[in-house]
Formats: sequence, C-alpha cells, structure tokens
Amino acid sequence: MKPSRLKSGDEIRVIAPSRSLAIVKGEQRRLAEERLVGLGFKVTYGKTALVHDDFFSNSIEDRVEDLHDAFRNPSVKAILAGVGGYNANQLLQYIDYDLIKKNPKVLMGYSDITAIGLAIYQKTGLTTYSGPDFSTFGMKTGLDYTMDYFKKAVLMDDGFDLEQSETWSDDSWHLEQEDRSFHPNSGYMVIQEGEAAGTILGGNLCTINLLQGTEYMPSLRDRILFIEDDEESHPFSFDRDLQSLLQLPDADGIKGVIIGRFQKDSGMTPYALQQIIATKRELNGIPVIANANFGHVHPFATIPMGEIVKMTVRNGNAKVTILS
Repeated sequence: MKPSRLKSGDEIRVIAPSRSLAIVKGEQRRLAEERLVGLGFKVTYGKTALVHDDFFSNSIEDRVEDLHDAFRNPSVKAILAGVGGYNANQLLQYIDYDLIKKNPKVLMGYSDITAIGLAIYQKTGLTTYSGPDFSTFGMKTGLDYTMDYFKKAVLMDDGFDLEQSETWSDDSWHLEQEDRSFHPNSGYMVIQEGEAAGTILGGNLCTINLLQGTEYMPSLRDRILFIEDDEESHPFSFDRDLQSLLQLPDADGIKGVIIGRFQKDSGMTPYALQQIIATKRELNGIPVIANANFGHVHPFATIPMGEIVKMTVRNGNAKVTILS
C-alpha cells in the first residue's frame, strides 16, 4: 500500500516520536520550515512536539497521541519525525495500526525512527520512508542531493536510479554550519558481485535488531536489505549486529545487501568491512555493496520501505534502481 504522492499545498505535520523537537535550535527549525514551505508545503506541528522531560523526550501517551492525530487529520498528507533518538520503540504496542491503515500517508524519518517505520509497514503494509527528519532540512549547506531524492521519492511518480552524490561530509553540521569539509565520493564499494531484485527493507541496523522476536519485525524473505549505523557502532558491534540479523529463520530469503556509508568515528575501514562480510556465509552468492548515500553521513537519499529495487553489480561497478 503506497501513500499518495505529495503536491504543492499539502500539509506536513512535524512530530517528535523519539527525542523532543526542543533540542533542534530555533534557527535550524526556522530554516527547515522555510525549506519545506519553499517546496509549496504547509508545515504544522504536533501539540507536544516541543515538550521534553529529563531525557529530552516526552511521555509515551503524548507521543502516541501526536502520531495518531497526524494520521487522523484529513488535512495532513505527510508526517515528518522532528529528530531521532533512542526510545521510539516504546510506542509500538500503543499505536493504533487500524487507524493508520485506514488513513495511509507519508511517514518519514531515519535512525531511531526505523522502529516506527518498520512496525507500521509490518502491521499495515504501508510503504514508509527512511529519509530526512524535519531537522535535516535545517542544514545550511550540502543539502541539494538530499532534497533532490526527497522529491524523487515522495513527489514524483517515476522510479529512480540511486546514483551517488559527488561529495560527502561527516561533519557535525548542526554544530558547525558554516565550516564543513566535503570529500570526493568515489562511488559504491563493491564487496560481492551479482544481480538481484527484491522488496526494500532496512534502516538503522541496531534499531532493526530491537524488533527481533516481536510482532513488529518484517520478514526478510525476498528482500534487498538497506542497512546503516552511526558513530556509536564500530566494526565489532556491526559484525555481531549483522550476524544477529542473519540468524533469523527467514534470512535465507535475502537477495542482496546495500550498506550505507559509515561515520568516521565508527572506526570502520574498507578492509574491516570486507572481512566482516567474508565471514557471513549466509550472504554467499548475493550482491553486497557499501558506501551508499544512506544513513547518518550526508547527503543521503530517501528510501521507500516496501518498494521494489533492482541491483546490478558487475565488473567493479554497481547500479541500483528503485521502481515506482
């Protein structure tokens, strides 16, 4: 089930299902809203999006009600998470999935929001989007690629190739808005060659693993996995987190793997990643590529969970096409 494509004049509701929007500074919030309004959207906010407790989050009840209100309101056509965090999975058992199924619309966020996006996809069949949070739109520089793929994913009807950005940056952009370093992008890192097609599933790896053994975990059957992790992950933790996912009963249905670029502070190197994948016999014979524009390193693409993707990896080159 796909939500309707967005168009000029549509209302986007910003909610805070993980950390409070209060941690996003005023100028960043102003610029983010300005960018979305510049695309023709009307921006509104959940009633408690700026409320916070000692953990800079909010009560389960308030966060769930803001989510429900956004889906219930017929004027709202898309829902953006304000920012990520650590506790979005607290909401899963309290969400009214029937309400969402009856009112399908765009839901987008990344990192910790992976838990909510995948749970909704599993329980309703609704395509959800791993893409920019509201706060991301407040980035002063280096946003063009992210904006372009946001529009391709939720405004346009056609499929699109997931091409690599010309440059990338791992700077703390929210702290150093005016002083950022951008590096040339050498393209996908090919780890294993092959061709595959399947339904997209993925997001932040350690967050995906929070869903294991629950009713909110989607099947891995006939999937192309998009996985990424942030600077809190390192080669040892990524290795065991990936292994845990591959030990699920239906992991033999994985058709291919696309790994997002790692943040520098993770300590991941091309050699370490190649060695980790080499130990995963479950992935033998399927294409695996890395350094995708997906995850916590900017810029990044918007990826529709539940859509079909084709990947062709031959002669050291990779092509990834997301179908409409």
